[in-house]
Formats: sequence, C-alpha cells, structure tokens
Amino acid sequence: MEEIITLKELLLKGDISGAIALAEEIEEMSKKDIINNIRSFAVILLLHLIKQQVENRTTRSWDVSIRNSVLEIQGLNKRPKSKGFYLDGEELQLTLTEAYAQALNKASLEVAEGIYDIEELGAMVDAGEIIERALGLIIV
Repeated sequence: MEEIITLKELLLKGDISGAIALAEEIEEMSKKDIINNIRSFAVILLLHLIKQQVENRTTRSWDVSIRNSVLEIQGLNKRPKSKGFYLDGEELQLTLTEAYAQALNKASLEVAEGIYDIEELGAMVDAGEIIERALGLIIV
C-alpha cells in the first residue's frame, strides 16, 4: 500500500520516470507473489503425485487435491487483460522443479505413514516423470 501512495505522490509531482520505475517495481512484486502462490499449489500437486507413484494407488482425496491444485495453478497463471500467462511452459517446469524438494520432504511424512526418510523416498520415485506429469496436467 505504501508503494501506491508513493506512486501517487510521484505522479502529482510530475516525476514520470520515478513513477514508471516504481510501477515496474510494483508489477514485479505482484508477479513474485503470484509465482509464490503457484509454487505453493505446485508443492501440493507434486506431493500427491509422489504418493500415488510410491504407493501405487490413489484415493478420492488425493485425486480431488490434484485437480484443485491444477485448477488453482491454471487460474493464477492467467493474465486477465493480456490473455497471456505469467509463466510459460519452461518457467512452469522450473517452478515445479524448485517445488519438488519441498513436496518430497512433505511426502516423507505421509507415504506409508512416514516410514521412509527423504533420501529413501527420493530413491523410490522418478522425479522427472512426476514433474512431467504435473506439467502435463497444468498445460492443456
């Protein structure tokens, strides 16, 4: 909110270059927030895909969580005015890759009632396959 007040003051003073610089900073902060939200849903999505792969089964709850995460990521990634996306396919893949370690860490507490540590669990799954599957669900 402070940035908006500063932007207004810069515009009233006629400092267009300062206002443009601040507007770009605000835009970057907004994009970062959206990416962080996408990443949070990516962790949930990957967590359930990991659980499915390791336990070789699924539950209705996992399926719903996967669908909800995909819908949230798709919704957050859309730019309403330009009809484009905040993250293209390559950037989405990078975000999923970055979220994978956190998802694996969380999965180590949930898969088979937490009997595997993160290294054991990591050896049991194909990270690339899970990330590709997640990407395929998001990009339709």
